[in-house]
Formats: sequence, C-alpha cells, structure tokens
Amino acid sequence: MTKQTPRLSDRLYDDLWLPKETLEIRDNVRTFATQVLAPVAHELNNTPESVNGFPWHLVKSMGEAGLFRIPFSKADGGLGLEYPALATMVMLEETAYVSSGIAAALIDVQLILFGHTLQHASPTVKAKLFPTLYAGDIVGAFATSEPAASTDLSINALQTRATRVTGGYRLTGRKRWITNSPVAHYMFVLCKLDQSMTMLLVDMKAQGVKVGEPDKKMGNHAQLTADVYFDDVFVPADHLVGEEAKGLKSALTSLTLGRVGIGACGVGMAQAAFDFAVDYMHNRSVFGKPLSNFQYWQFRFADYATQLESARNLYVKAAIAQDTGRASVATQCAMAKLVGSSLAGDLARDAIQVCGGYGFVKELAATGQQFPLEAIYRDSKIGEIYEGANEIQRLLVARQIFGKDAVG
Repeated sequence: MTKQTPRLSDRLYDDLWLPKETLEIRDNVRTFATQVLAPVAHELNNTPESVNGFPWHLVKSMGEAGLFRIPFSKADGGLGLEYPALATMVMLEETAYVSSGIAAALIDVQLILFGHTLQHASPTVKAKLFPTLYAGDIVGAFATSEPAASTDLSINALQTRATRVTGGYRLTGRKRWITNSPVAHYMFVLCKLDQSMTMLLVDMKAQGVKVGEPDKKMGNHAQLTADVYFDDVFVPADHLVGEEAKGLKSALTSLTLGRVGIGACGVGMAQAAFDFAVDYMHNRSVFGKPLSNFQYWQFRFADYATQLESARNLYVKAAIAQDTGRASVATQCAMAKLVGSSLAGDLARDAIQVCGGYGFVKELAATGQQFPLEAIYRDSKIGEIYEGANEIQRLLVARQIFGKDAVG
C-alpha cells in the first residue's frame, strides 16, 4: 500500500467559508476514503481497464455509507443539505486525493451528470431509480459525446437520432467516451429529434443496445469508457427527460456543474502530489542537507501552496454560487475547472522532478513499496480535456469580458 503522508491542507488552508454541514461531510468522506478506498487505490489507479476489474464493492460500500445521498433533496430521498453542491465538491476533492478515477466515475458521473439529470426525469422514473442509486445497486452513465461531436454539441454535429413511435421513441446512433458505459444499468442520451436536441433515458438491457470493450487510456484506469451503439432501440415515453427540444439545456446544466467537480478533483490530486513531495523533501538529504533547505524548492512550493489556496477557493465559491442561485455561476464554474485541472498537472510534474526516481516509479521492485506520483501525473491530464476542454473554459470567461458578439 502507498505510504500515507501528512495532510498539509489541514494546516495551510483555512475553512473560513465552509459551513458546519460541509465540514461534517468532509470528515465522513475522508474517513471512508482512508479506510475503504486507500487500501485498494494503488491497484485501481494502475490496473488497465477491464469490466471484470470494475469495483462493484466500492459502489455498494459508498451506498451503505450514505455518500450517494449527499447531493440530493429530501423530496428525492437525499440528505436535503443546505449546500448540496458544495458538499459534493468537497467529496470529490477528498476522493480524488486517493483516486481520481473513482472520483470521476462514481461521483462526477454517477452523482453529478447522471444523478443531477435524474432530478429532471419523470416522477415514475425518479421513484424507481433514486432508491437503487442511493443503495449502490445501480451505476449510471451520461452520453453526449460522439465520434464527431464532443466539444461541439451542435445540431449539425450530433448524429444520434430519435424518432417518435407509438408509446415512445426509437433511438439509433453511436456515442463515444462514455464513462461507466461498460457496466451501466441506465444511461441518459442526448439525441437529435427533428431539428432539435432531446434527452432520453435508456435501459442498457434494452434490445438493440451494444457496448464496446473499455478504452485503454493514459490514466484514470478505474474510470471505464467505451463506445455505445443504439440500433433502433425502443425508449418508453416516460423516459423523456423534461421536454422535447430541451435536451441541450438539460445536458449543459449538468455539465456546467460537472466542471466545478473537475476543478475539485484537480485540487485533490494537486494536494496529494504536494503532500507527498513536501514529506519527501523533509526526509531526503542531498549534498549534506535536506531538500527542504534548498530555496529553489521552498519558493516553488510556496507558489504552489498559494495556487492550491486559490484553486480550492474558486471551486468552493462556484459551488456556493450554484447552491444560492447566483447569476455568476457559469463563469465561476469555468474558472474553477480551468484553474483546478491545470494545477494538478503542473504540481504533479514538479513533484516528480523533486522526488526524482521516487516520483517516476510506481512500485519499487527491491522493496515492494508503492508510490503515487506517476499515477497522479497520468490521471491529471484528462481534467484539462473532458467536460469542456480548457480552451472552451477560457472562451466562456472571455465572453463575460468582451461580450458574445466579440467572442462568439
């Protein structure tokens, strides 16, 4: 098992803005992550993608621990927190500190993209699926991307198409990069209906649904993605999400909140890399003195401590903006993702540099000791790409500065 290092955020970060309920959630999630997730995290973070390797035991354990209820209202059977988005983002940071892949698959997608969209499903569907989601009995997926449509979710780019039939719809098309698809029970699918976009909920056991083998990725091995094929799949009428022609709005609402989650995951990974490197610098001597005595690294990590403070405050502020209905929420979400995801890669790279071989190695053959930085570095890159590439986040911020007429 990877060595546990001191959590420097407890000393450097001031919880000034966090309400009591959020602090309690953080403590509960950290306990779960330390006791249940950490012992298996190295294996999850470094084992190539496979359906057989999916951690069903963690899904069930998270359900039993009540973690899946955190984002939701009492009306839907959730905890009914005053600041549910904030609690969810704190949960993401704490989980990504140990495993980014698990945070992405079982919180960002399971709760934010799938769960948040489920809130807008029909009463019949909600009554059926929320209890099973909370119990850890189902895994959900959320499908917008296609081979030729990802960042560009326009009506012209989207090829998956639905047609109206008696009792519902028929769905045909193909989706790509869909998290949890190899193991999902249900999937929300953005599709073209006439000349507009609509969101449908698909039962993955329905006739005509086919899922490919999991993609082999650079990182986030615990987050399974695959192509999904729909061949004239029947979707009942009550599996329509909201209204016809409102699918893009539904998708973007969930994706906007998901962007804060990616920022929070970035903070979790960055903090883990920071903590490991600082602990290493205290204990490793070079030329007769600890690495922590070298001013270059002192200044470098002082800058990173400042950036961590900024990135954490950004995602906290974005989550509070979501919970309180602030008009600035979209811009805050874009900033939180941009800063948090970029910081994870930058900090992991320098953490590996200062730790040298002990940063580059994942497991030392001579001792069997396991090391986390190599996986963090691999896992960090996807945060700059998915749920809206960071270039898109810059465009969204620029739009607030210069206006839509200038930016587009």
